[in-house]
Amino acid sequence: MTCALCSADTPLVEHPVPGGPDGASAQICETCASQIADTTNPDHWRCLSTAMWSEDKAAQVLAVRLLAVLDEHDWARDLTAQLWLDDDTRAWVDNQPEQTEHRDSNGVLLAQGDTVVLIKDLPVKGANFTAKRGTAVHRISLVPDNAGQIQGRVEGQQIIILTEFVKKR
Repeated sequence: MTCALCSADTPLVEHPVPGGPDGASAQICETCASQIADTTNPDHWRCLSTAMWSEDKAAQVLAVRLLAVLDEHDWARDLTAQLWLDDDTRAWVDNQPEQTEHRDSNGVLLAQGDTVVLIKDLPVKGANFTAKRGTAVHRISLVPDNAGQIQGRVEGQQIIILTEFVKKR
């Protein structure tokens, strides 16, 4: 499979797209996942000219939301001006929940890309292993619609971790 946003043929992660059907997500590459929170490389997002027409509604909504973030760039505004969305998709784009603050077990604010350490052994459902206490999880992603959850890679698996079981490094 290829990334729903940039079409890269690399391992994919599931990225939640809140505001629409429960559990809606887009399969994107790790590069796009890391760029979503940190849009310091706007040229990476020129690929949205294709993704904004995706038949995968979650990917299309994600692309349109990213174009809105990038509207300071002429090319992003031009793409947005060309876009037509059906009423249901437009409602999903506009139904973006407020960003929530993610805090670790000590109340320290977490940000996209932070490193956290597990404070408890955590059995990982469906992966047949236990993430051990003291394991560092680098470059976390924040779950946008749930302040109690983050995403990170442990033992090569992308997992969701409850913030109450981590502390910021």
